[in-house]
Amino acid sequence: MNGAFRSIALIGKYRSPEIAESLLALAALLREQGREVLLEEATAAAVGSNGYAVASYEVIGTTADLAIVLGGDGTMLNAARQLARSEVPLVGINQGRLGFMTDIALDAMRDSIADLLEGRFSRERRFLLDAEIWRGGRQAYATLALNDVVVNKGELGRMIELEIKVDSELIHVLRADGLIVSTPTGSTAYALSANGPILHPSVAGIAIVPLCPHALSNRPITVSDGSVIEVILPAPHDGRVHFDGQGRFDVRSGDILRVARSRHGITLLHPPGYSYFAMLREKLHWSSTPRH
Repeated sequence: MNGAFRSIALIGKYRSPEIAESLLALAALLREQGREVLLEEATAAAVGSNGYAVASYEVIGTTADLAIVLGGDGTMLNAARQLARSEVPLVGINQGRLGFMTDIALDAMRDSIADLLEGRFSRERRFLLDAEIWRGGRQAYATLALNDVVVNKGELGRMIELEIKVDSELIHVLRADGLIVSTPTGSTAYALSANGPILHPSVAGIAIVPLCPHALSNRPITVSDGSVIEVILPAPHDGRVHFDGQGRFDVRSGDILRVARSRHGITLLHPPGYSYFAMLREKLHWSSTPRH
């Protein structure tokens, strides 16, 4: 038996009744293989503990050798942010829709997990963003984002004006519905729908993508992952900042959003034969037979 993953945490999509059957079947498979199984506490509350140990993200981060996420990319995003500081590797089983990060199909779960337990997998590193809100010279909020940080006008039906700086140098003053600052991981998410570039995960870059800019000459730009990006809200503009589409913070005129590559990252484990480009072809229907 490969002993690399002795303690394995299972994390599921909380509000999905169909996840329970797959998750508990996976838990039973892991137990048969002699592994210790931990159910993340919110997952256990949704599907029942069924005699398995229940653990918080904090406990998972200090005791688990691996975390397996069942759900969609949203479930993976939440788990990744929770575990980024602990360096627990992640595996994604797709029970959502697109699944750019949860790349193991549900019907291939047993075979893929068997390969994983025998040491047949590849590792891929993804970086996160540190996002900070500064107000009056003091930090008002700070968090991590794996996909993107988005500034928009909030609930008001108008454009917002944003001053964009990279490494303290003014890039432009943007009038638009908002702005996306995206990692390579997030380049196939919201940024893609806003005509941003797809960045291969190995690209050391951060994409800055305007949302419906007033001037058509405002185009997406990719900067070094060593850059510090600042977004300033000039008076009288207020707005809202979203982090991976799961957290948010209301900002006021004069606030500064500062985004930079985090020292924290995540490791994704992929089954044998995984290819990023094959994944893009499948998810984006490239080179598929045209529909008539």
